[in-house]
Amino acid sequence: MIEDLSQDEWAEQLANDDNAVILDVRTDAEVADGIIPNAIHIDIYKGQDFIDEIGALDKSKNYYVYCRSGNRSGQACQIMEQLGFENAYNLEGGMMQWTGDIVDAD
Repeated sequence: MIEDLSQDEWAEQLANDDNAVILDVRTDAEVADGIIPNAIHIDIYKGQDFIDEIGALDKSKNYYVYCRSGNRSGQACQIMEQLGFENAYNLEGGMMQWTGDIVDAD
């Protein structure tokens, strides 16, 4: 299932999902401003490298995908669906509307 979720839906579903992976598809510069805790970062602008890195992920997990505004993460979810991922959830409004925790990127 590829689904757009509101901020509240995304956060609530994520909190109750023990098979969840959070995926940040923003640029390095954007990530430097802070990242959702425990997110893995793969920049969608890396093109084929992005596709290769995504393709190497565990397709049995549920992916919670976000970017700055929700556009790139929506594209990422579509790519993931084409690669055979079953569950990817796009954060509507992205980091611009995120009110949850943010930590410094490693």
